[in-house]
Amino acid sequence: MEGAFLGAAREALLITVMASPPPLIAALLVGLAIAIVQALTQVQEQTLGVLGRITAVFGALFFLGPWMASLIVRLAQRILTEFPNWVR
Repeated sequence: MEGAFLGAAREALLITVMASPPPLIAALLVGLAIAIVQALTQVQEQTLGVLGRITAVFGALFFLGPWMASLIVRLAQRILTEFPNWVR
């Protein structure tokens, strides 16, 4: 019983580790590109970097959202299915 609960907790952490990097990497790359362009052109507008990173994160979530949602739904189904066995 404890092993099943720990397995579900481990799977939840693994899903978090798998789903987090794509939006973060997109924001990192776009932020770096905008920072380089701003340094080359000597434009010091802070909102350009923020808007670029926000757009990159939303784009990554738009394209990878169905995959992330399927991971989360599969985990939720497993937890809800096995929950009665855990509380016995």
